Amino acid sequence: MKLIRAILADDEEALRSFLKKKLLAVWPDVIICGEAQDGNAALRLIDAERPDVAFLDVKMPGLSGLEVAQKAVWKCPIVFITAHNKYAVEAFENEAVDYLLKPVSQDRLERTVRRLKERLAASSPLPDLSAILEKVSRSLKQPASYLQWVKARHRDGIRLIPATDIYYFKSTDKYTTVRTRDGEFLIRKTIKELEEELDPELFWRVHRAAIVNARAILTVGRSMTGTYAIRFRDIHDSVLVSRAFSHLFKEM
Repeated sequence: MKLIRAILADDEEALRSFLKKKLLAVWPDVIICGEAQDGNAALRLIDAERPDVAFLDVKMPGLSGLEVAQKAVWKCPIVFITAHNKYAVEAFENEAVDYLLKPVSQDRLERTVRRLKERLAASSPLPDLSAILEKVSRSLKQPASYLQWVKARHRDGIRLIPATDIYYFKSTDKYTTVRTRDGEFLIRKTIKELEEELDPELFWRVHRAAIVNARAILTVGRSMTGTYAIRFRDIHDSVLVSRAFSHLFKEM
């Protein structure tokens, strides 16, 4: 059985380790022949190692993942790794380019591996992705208008809360609780609506009923039953991580 050689490029070491462990678990025939923390190093690795596939973070120091791909598109299949960006994801979804959305889930990675195996087994010529990459590059330059302020009920009026001051959102029957250092406030937005409007680099959904501010996390503890609980800086509250979202913390 042929061993497949791959490189990983991401500027965050923890995320490279996370992806590497998951990839080796779902694709035992793959060998990680190199890792890079910026685009220039990734391009040098591709030229030196001639891998069968390259996993490239879209946003890296130096050359971006898209710029690396534009220079290496004829050398190996490429899988992009990206944080949620509705413009880029729409562009990827509508074209013959594979991508992984951070945080990478096992199901999505397994689908990507299946596609790669089929492509590599077919030994078909690599498609000309120049137009697609240019389209995605333009899409990424469009500004993302993430939610900056949250309007919450406060006594007989409305309080404007900066999104960065919020520790977590937790839904109840009719409302969603917003927790800040000053206390709890109520809003009518659902967790699903908030997930679509908040910056996914900062706000992580950890439960069907909860979103947390990653910058406010102090520790993530694990119980004897394997359940994770998040504790925050400056407040004594904790938020449980459901099994569906536990992969966010398992490998870090």
